[in-house]
Amino acid sequence: MRIEGKAIKYGDNINTDEIIPARFLNTSDPKELAKHCMEGIDKNFLDKLKWAKILVAGKNFGCGSSREHAPIALKEAGVACIIASSFARIFFRNAINIGLPIVESERCVERIEEGDMLRIETKQGKIENLTKGETYSITPFPPFLQALMDKGGLGEYIKERIMDTAHFNG
Repeated sequence: MRIEGKAIKYGDNINTDEIIPARFLNTSDPKELAKHCMEGIDKNFLDKLKWAKILVAGKNFGCGSSREHAPIALKEAGVACIIASSFARIFFRNAINIGLPIVESERCVERIEEGDMLRIETKQGKIENLTKGETYSITPFPPFLQALMDKGGLGEYIKERIMDTAHFNG
């Protein structure tokens, strides 16, 4: 999977209440959630997504409550990938389940600045900072996670597997 775009950068400990404030959790509609994405930390976030689509953050991104709404809001708002020094475990899993590519790399976070143009190759395990002419190694997605990302998340992956099994059995 190849992802290209400019970076938006934030710091450490961005929690799920900052990603999608609790007052908006009375809906599970992704489009409605996206309208309020990152409102708790950056009122201009949606405007920034007009020129950038890769979110770069520090340590413990997605900490706080275990709500799925946070990665759903980010994906629906137009975030194509998140690079962070580390993720809260439940956020990490929720992002994978909905097909939002996420990458852990402290080195990338240290080197990438807001506005840098990036190219991410998840199968090859590399990020190119086209603005700085640098390349960073990352752990490639294992084949199963790559398949989930390619299908858009766990739900679509399972649907395809069920259809494949149905066709195989008759």
